[in-house]
Amino acid sequence: MTLSPEDIKTIEKYAYQNAVKYGKAPQPKAVMGKVMGECPQLRSDPNAVSEALEVIIPEIAKGNPETWEAKLSEIAPELIEALSVKKEPDKGLKPLEGAENGKVVMRFAPNPNGPATLGSARGMVVNSEYVKMYNGKFVLRFDDTDPDIKRPMLEAYDWYLDDFRWLGVVPDQVVYASDHFPLYYDYARKLIEMGKAYVCFCKGEDFKRFKDAKQACPHRDTSPEENLMHWEKMLAGEYEDQQAVLRIKTDIKHKDPALRDWGAFRIRKMSHPRPEIGNKYIVWPLLDFAGAIEDHELGMTHIIRGKDLIDSEKRQGYIYKYFGWKYPRTTHWGRVKIHEFGKFSTSTLRKAIEAGEYSGWDDPRLPTVRAIRRRGIQAEALKKFMIEMGVGMTDVSISMESLYAENRKIVDPIANRYFFVWDPVELEITDAEPTVAKLPLHPTDHTRGLREIAVGNKVLVCTEDVEKLEVGSVIRLKDFCNIEVTSLSPLQAKLSDVSLEALKKAKAKIIHWAPLDGINVKVRGPEGDINGIGEQGIAAELDKIVQFERFGFCRIDAVNKGEVVAYFAHK
Repeated sequence: MTLSPEDIKTIEKYAYQNAVKYGKAPQPKAVMGKVMGECPQLRSDPNAVSEALEVIIPEIAKGNPETWEAKLSEIAPELIEALSVKKEPDKGLKPLEGAENGKVVMRFAPNPNGPATLGSARGMVVNSEYVKMYNGKFVLRFDDTDPDIKRPMLEAYDWYLDDFRWLGVVPDQVVYASDHFPLYYDYARKLIEMGKAYVCFCKGEDFKRFKDAKQACPHRDTSPEENLMHWEKMLAGEYEDQQAVLRIKTDIKHKDPALRDWGAFRIRKMSHPRPEIGNKYIVWPLLDFAGAIEDHELGMTHIIRGKDLIDSEKRQGYIYKYFGWKYPRTTHWGRVKIHEFGKFSTSTLRKAIEAGEYSGWDDPRLPTVRAIRRRGIQAEALKKFMIEMGVGMTDVSISMESLYAENRKIVDPIANRYFFVWDPVELEITDAEPTVAKLPLHPTDHTRGLREIAVGNKVLVCTEDVEKLEVGSVIRLKDFCNIEVTSLSPLQAKLSDVSLEALKKAKAKIIHWAPLDGINVKVRGPEGDINGIGEQGIAAELDKIVQFERFGFCRIDAVNKGEVVAYFAHK
């Protein structure tokens, strides 16, 4: 038996999956089992598969886990997803422990230093869905008390609200942490009076040296009265920038250095981007302190946070213990790695945008909610994608193809079809008469009618479609006519009387085309811009999802001065 190219691809993808799964060269028997399961026609000749493996496995063995995963993501991203799913087999949202109908209060608390990313979307969707499940209360809280390291963007507040509306979620309450400085100051005074907080004047490196040695700094045993005096001076601006820090007194000998006398407030003589706040404050609460107070004041019953924030929970636990509060039930989840984007952070993206590397936060190459919205990803697809991912401690490795698959189910029935020719070349049909080609707007929904294209004796076709043609080749211009190539330079053809049935039987090439007087189309996608010519009817689809046949689904973003700008969604 001679293996087909598709057979070889199947063997190769399962070999790479085996390598990724176990972190070493593929095991022939395991790969063989997978291949035979998918391709029963090969069971009659296992030797052919074995021989192919003898060639493929040594080549794969030259690589390493990183290159194996990259290759598998390229040739079979669904198998990457399958490995992740096995690590976290339960899809969907599990019941919340201790949840009571009507009494669940949850929050999503972003730092608005940029718009929502796909990572943010997980928190937006999962928290709001849980609240819906238990008829509870959902709070959107902006943790915006960091004036410099993660400085808020004024526009980002509205962007988050807009993304929530797009997702069909209206928070029951919107909270701005920066509105609550007086509240934070009151609680800080109480802790100082209780002897549970003190003002530290150590330089950062000096305090670290004390902390690492499990030794108290010289200011730790200052009396509450003296600490209150220093605290009031901090608030009055009598100390220089970062000269003093208010620390929460914990266990200075705790086995975890991150929990030893952590900082709660610092001096930063900076303005806040919200005009309501501006220059009103110079003593800023750090996130662990502000978050602890907010969660208590807002009555949180359940919190979902990344497993990397377990230390934050432990730090906040001291405040809850000192005030006699009950900490919310907490669930932790692992990181999500999206293959197409790799590692990214909002601050890194912001710098790249400011440097001109991207056109803005909705650039199609970015992993922001604004970007995928502009590309035509539907809210329901993103919600289902995030819900099915579930909540679990295991890190999840996924491909955007999983999201595209959900989106495809939604847009395929509603997207009108059009021809778009990229890298166009002119084709003359020497014996053609002017006519009007009539093509369906949708292949299965015939109630939408036809799109009509006036055609002379010249059309545009993709260069890649004609590169392998020869004189005498018979091809079909999709939904129009059959032609026989008579010249390659210039590209010419004549009408052919070969029937459509005969062409199909011969598996002849079927290509799409565009009229000579079509409209200029620029498709913006993750891989860059693609220019070409499309049907004039595309201009009537502003802000809608269409399918450019043999190209992919796109959202028509703009129609201006005879040019269409479309954002690529996916195949």
